[in-house]
Amino acid sequence: AFMEKYPGVSVTAEFTGSSAGIESLEAGSVDIGNSSRSLKDEEKAAGCVENIVAIDGIAVVLDPANTVTDLTQDQLVQIYKGEVTNWKDLGGSDEPIVVVGREAGSGTRGAFEELLGLEDACQYANELDVIAKVASTPGAIGYASLDAVDDTIIAAKLNGVEPTEENIKAGSYILSRPFVMATMGEISAQSEPVQALFDYLKSDEGKQLIQSVGLITVD
Repeated sequence: AFMEKYPGVSVTAEFTGSSAGIESLEAGSVDIGNSSRSLKDEEKAAGCVENIVAIDGIAVVLDPANTVTDLTQDQLVQIYKGEVTNWKDLGGSDEPIVVVGREAGSGTRGAFEELLGLEDACQYANELDVIAKVASTPGAIGYASLDAVDDTIIAAKLNGVEPTEENIKAGSYILSRPFVMATMGEISAQSEPVQALFDYLKSDEGKQLIQSVGLITVD
C-alpha cells in the first residue's frame, strides 16, 4: 500500500522473527527492525528506539453455555497445560474442558503461548477454526484475535478484565502485545523514505489499514 502511494520507494520485508529483526537493525543491515514484543533494555541501550505502531489483542473464548466467564491467568495456564480438566474445578458445571487452539505456525498461537509461558506445553484436543469449534462444542475453550470474536461465543474476562480495545490500550488486559517498528535512533533522524513510512502509518489511511488486518491503532 505504501509503495503504491510512493512508487519511487522500494520496501522489502524479511520474515525472520522479532529478535533477528532487531539484530539486523543493530548490525546496520536494515532501516527498520520489526518486533512483536517490547524491546529489551540491552537493545535500547544499543541505540534501538521502540516505535509502537499497533497493538494485537487475543481473546479467550468459551462456548456460549459456559457459566465460568472470568478466569485468572494461573487458571488459564493450568487449563492449557492439562492440569485442570473439568469446569467443576473452576466453579462451573461437571463437564470436561475441551482445549482448542490454532494450528502450528499461527501467529496468534505463538503470541498466546509466549505471553503465558506455554511454549511446547499446551495439551490441545483440537487445532483448527477456533471460533466455530468452541461455539459448537460444550465445555470448549479457545483463543482468537480480538477482531474474530462474535456473538456465537463468550469472550472471557481475565483477572476480572474484559478483552476490549480500551482495556488493551490501557494495558490492564494481559493478553496483548505491541507491534514495534524499531529504528536506530529517533524517527526524525532517519532517511526521508523511512520518515514517510511512519507518517503513512500515522495517517488516517494508514490507521485504516492497521485496523483492516485486525490490529488496534495507537494514538
